[in-house]
Amino acid sequence: MIDTLRRGTYDFVSQIHSRTTAILNPIIHSFRTRFVAAGVLLFAGVCAAQTAPQLATADAQKCMADIKTLTAPEMEGRGDGTKGLTRAEKVIVERYKKLGLEPAGTKGYLQAFSVAIGRKLKSGNKFVVSRMHVDAPSLRSLRLGEDYVPLSFSAPGAAKGQVLHAGYGITAPEASYDDYEGLDAKGKIVLVLRGEPLALAGKAHSGHTIHAELVTKAINAKNHGAAAVIFVNGRVGKGEEDVLPHFGDVDGPEDAGIPCVQAKRSIVQVWFPTGPILFDDLQNELDEAAKTGTPPKRRGLDSKLTTVRLEVQVETIRANVNNVLAYLPGKTDEYVIVGAHYDHLGRGGPHSLAPSLTGTIHPGADDNASGTAGVLELARIFAGHRGELKRGILFANFAGEELGLLGSAAWVNAPTKPLDKAVAMLNMDMIGRIKDGKVFVGGVGTGTTLKAALDEAKSGTKFEIEPSESGYSSSDHTSFVAKKIPVLFFFSGLHADYHKPSDTWEKINADAAAQLLDLIGRVDAELTDAAERHAFVAVAENPHAAGGVSSGGGYGPYFGSVPDFGENKDGVKFSDVRPGSPAAKAGLKAGDVLTQFGDKTIHNLYDFTDALRRSKVGDVVEVMVLRDGKPLKVSVTLEQRK
Repeated sequence: MIDTLRRGTYDFVSQIHSRTTAILNPIIHSFRTRFVAAGVLLFAGVCAAQTAPQLATADAQKCMADIKTLTAPEMEGRGDGTKGLTRAEKVIVERYKKLGLEPAGTKGYLQAFSVAIGRKLKSGNKFVVSRMHVDAPSLRSLRLGEDYVPLSFSAPGAAKGQVLHAGYGITAPEASYDDYEGLDAKGKIVLVLRGEPLALAGKAHSGHTIHAELVTKAINAKNHGAAAVIFVNGRVGKGEEDVLPHFGDVDGPEDAGIPCVQAKRSIVQVWFPTGPILFDDLQNELDEAAKTGTPPKRRGLDSKLTTVRLEVQVETIRANVNNVLAYLPGKTDEYVIVGAHYDHLGRGGPHSLAPSLTGTIHPGADDNASGTAGVLELARIFAGHRGELKRGILFANFAGEELGLLGSAAWVNAPTKPLDKAVAMLNMDMIGRIKDGKVFVGGVGTGTTLKAALDEAKSGTKFEIEPSESGYSSSDHTSFVAKKIPVLFFFSGLHADYHKPSDTWEKINADAAAQLLDLIGRVDAELTDAAERHAFVAVAENPHAAGGVSSGGGYGPYFGSVPDFGENKDGVKFSDVRPGSPAAKAGLKAGDVLTQFGDKTIHNLYDFTDALRRSKVGDVVEVMVLRDGKPLKVSVTLEQRK
């Protein structure tokens, strides 16, 4: 399941993905945080005038065997762009062939699409320091990886000039704290301490606020006109080392808009008057200022005798991955989609909730080998009813979910079956750790008779269903809701192994998962054989509800747009706009591309998240969008989020 502000800051998600709750140590993403409001939208309507087929029961042992296969060491955690994901893809394809299901991709069972899987350093990175002391002028080229390192979200490019010490680089009006107050950072290279004052950190449950995130500081520096930003560790405790991050360890957008590097304290502290003493004294003053609400005595110190020349050369790494799609024809050209994502985190990385174990395989047994095994088991069960169903079934295994619902977005934007013939989408993401019979089902409000269909399917079972009206959350069904297709999202809940190497097959409750598959199969059978097609219902979002995946979900006031996670070069494209939201009231709609929010230029979702978070409830914000390539300016009145 997508880790929303991953994503450190997808505004979902937060973050998108967020699924992170108090059970976990919030990291996310970022992002990176986000607890998935388990949402399932089933446009079900029990209009079944016909008798649904008698289905075989799901086989727990077969499900467990598939989970073991998908989490085997050779699958390497099924990271997008890895050989392990390709191996998993082949396992799924072979299963569909043996079941006799029709290929439903663009090339056999496969539908290829491109994803960004990381960034790499190119040749030409430079960091040159010129010191103009009369006694001993000097020129020093810093060593890449030893003295400094570019950050993976850095913009490529060059910057030259004197350095302005901008404290922690934080602007936090809610805490009456602003490191840029009274400073002119335009065209300057700003030096920024990592972390944040203790007074700010003490207000956060996770131990730090969003202001401490490096990408937030980079965007803040850019918004203040800085030409580049140099990060440096603050005071180093006894026995601790001044450690540079590894390139790629810090999450963020592909391009934050300005060059960003981190340098060693020993390098930068001598650029300023009184050198090392100043650094610790200034940090103490900043901490005290945040605590007392009074400006620090010293701010905006310039390196008068030092000039820095930076050149950052980074490149995005892309890979082709595949959705795997198989079809069981029905008597009509309508169909139901049964889906799950089969990718995971590979060997960890920015979205891992065990960052110290990056490099270790994250097997993803629950997330989402369990859902993938569920799709394969339902395919086995329904394959025996070829020609009996009124509607067909499209079995869909999506890649790219952990990178932002990219596989499902790729399919709905280039469907391999007519989109208007899809009557519902059933999504399974983390169904393997059912405890005490509790299952979260989202989207029950998105179909005209969905609740009745779900109640009928669970009749006689011991499941305790916790329904959610909304169809928006951090998994692939969200892509279908945006296209007005009813969905059901089945989710067994978060646990302490989420996004960690400890999410292993031995912890799967296969018997309970198989029983849930029987329930899902009954819902599927009713949908495929219902006499009448059920109607999609647009659920008016409650801005006071928790969770959800929206550009405006998680931070700041309520806006109400849903981002399209596919590639967009400049701006934030809306895949949907929530009914009744501020964005909807202003006339914004799906397909619009946000390029300006108040006085902030919006290049990516991180920019939007930051701008929204810095706004207030009741603000009337002038926003600019591109609609069909033409600029459109509207006023949006932001609302309360609780």
